Formats: sequence, structure tokens, C-alpha cells
Amino acid sequence: MQKIKIIEDDLSIASELKEMLENAGYIVGITEDFSNILDQLKKEKPNLILLDINLPKTNGEILLQQIRKEMNIPIIMVTSKNSEADEVLSMSYGADDYITKPYNPTILLLRIGAVLNRSNKTNEKKFYRDLEVIPQKGVLKKEQDEIILTKNEMIIFLYLLYNQHKIVTRDELMTDLWNNNEYINDNALTVNISRLRAKLKEIGYQDAIETRKGQGYILHE
Repeated sequence: MQKIKIIEDDLSIASELKEMLENAGYIVGITEDFSNILDQLKKEKPNLILLDINLPKTNGEILLQQIRKEMNIPIIMVTSKNSEADEVLSMSYGADDYITKPYNPTILLLRIGAVLNRSNKTNEKKFYRDLEVIPQKGVLKKEQDEIILTKNEMIIFLYLLYNQHKIVTRDELMTDLWNNNEYINDNALTVNISRLRAKLKEIGYQDAIETRKGQGYILHE
């Protein structure tokens, strides 16, 4: 079972969240001591964190930055602030998603599921033909040979890999990059695709990515 840590100073809200999440099948912990949250997280090793912005002794966005320096746990910001600036700031600091109070419980559960699913995909071993894909290191590995991809190149390659049996449009790729907090325009996408193709060609995969004119791209098996 997957563990969720709630970092919320309003005990009534935290208790309601805990009950809802436990009913959905999660193991849930509530933060009561806000003086050593990082140490708690290192000890408990949750699969996901629900983090409020307004906290005693610290600010949730500052804590988010501190967590990101120490560990790679998926984080959803849960806050009463309905501000686009807060959302952009949280996402730029490394939040995986953002939801405002009062939230729809079903929507929150769906977002938690989506973030955990993305996290699991990132951590599991992946292969393309005889290439091992290692997203955490930004590497494609073939026996002793490795090619290093930029973050954007890896996001594009993974999206093509997950959708290997269909044509992927340019809009879909740019939306996926946006969802991963990478802001990219149409020209930059073309450059990233070209660089990715060149790197794949270096290790013998010159036919990997095909352009379908007026449609998009497809990754060949």
C-alpha cells in the first residue's frame, strides 16, 4: 500500500483528509510537529506529500524547495489561496500538482492517482529495443555506450515511448512538456526533436523517430 503524508496545520482538515484517503486504500500520516518536517519525511519515506502553503514556523513553498533539495517525493500543494501567481510559483519550485480549497474529494483522489502513476512510471525500468532508458539520470544506455539527453529531450522521448503504437502530435508533446513545468515554443520543439534524432543516430537508431507530415511523430518499434 502507498503512503501519503499530510502536511497541514488545520487538524480538522487534516483529519478529514486522512479519513478520506484511508477509505481509498492509502496509508496516511498527519504532521503534528512542524519543527523537523524534513527529518520526519526522511524517516517515514512517503510515496506522496499533500502540502499546505500556510504553515506554522515556515512557508509551504519554502518547505517545498527544501524537500526538493533533499528528496524526489511527488508533492501536491493543497491551499486556500486561489491565486495564479501562487500556482505558478509552486510549480516552478517543483510541485507536481496544485489544488485549492474547498476541493472536490473525487478530483483530489484522481489527481493523487495521476501523480503517483507518473512517479511509478519514472522509477520503473524501461527499454526501447535494446536501449535501457534511465530517466533519473537522463541517459539512454546500450551495453557500455551511453547517450545523455537533456530534460526536454527525455520528456519527449518518454512520451513517444509511452505512445509507441500511435502518431503523437506536436501539440501533445508541447502539452506534456508544459505539464512537466518545461515551457517550450514550436521552434524549440523542432530543435529538441532534431537533437534527439541526432543522439539516437549516434548509437545506430537513425530510423527511430519518423515524421508524419501534417500529423506528428511516431516512434518505430
